[in-house]
Amino acid sequence: MGEAVEVSATEAAKRLVCGELVAFPTETSWGLAADATSARGVAALFDWKRRVEGQPLSVLVEGPEALGALGVETGPDATRLAARFWPGPLTLVLPLIPRSNQRLAPGVADERGSLGVRCSPHPDANALAVRVAELGAGPITATSLNRSGEPPARSRSEARSLCGGAGDPTLLMGEECGGGLPSSVVDCSVHPPEILREAAISRSALESAFVPRSTAQAS
Repeated sequence: MGEAVEVSATEAAKRLVCGELVAFPTETSWGLAADATSARGVAALFDWKRRVEGQPLSVLVEGPEALGALGVETGPDATRLAARFWPGPLTLVLPLIPRSNQRLAPGVADERGSLGVRCSPHPDANALAVRVAELGAGPITATSLNRSGEPPARSRSEARSLCGGAGDPTLLMGEECGGGLPSSVVDCSVHPPEILREAAISRSALESAFVPRSTAQAS
């Protein structure tokens, strides 16, 4: 096992565009980034994680304004949830617009044609998402830094131990991960939205942002 390579957000973004992997801190644990539009990068991620096909990946965006370029449908529920909780530990599952110009690599979206999207409040995670977008690439994947079946890296030392070998991710310079609870997950392809995982954000807080059923029916 060699020494982990640590690079700045700017250098990390360049490596992602070239199909390489980068480990980065989030408000919860450490994440593993690939350029979600790069078939080479996504294939490398699945290979490194030893993850079976058919398990979709979430992606990280720099802000709600980035949703338009993803080709996803953002109804009133998703708009309200993003406005209230982003940046924050919330993953929104959004349907891809049929026949839109999708740039995502195979394996990123799920079999229904939906995409999990996050916007991290961690400064290093956000900086990486921004740098990749500035290069005209991305979004980046936001899966956890771990081999399948193992717990995610919860500290820089744990992340470093996973990044020192040939083909391992590059380690992003910067702060430690936040160590908070996993993100809550809400499926916004249905109304009312379905809470798939209650974690960092409580069910009551999430439901308070849902569009009232009567309002949605009237519109």
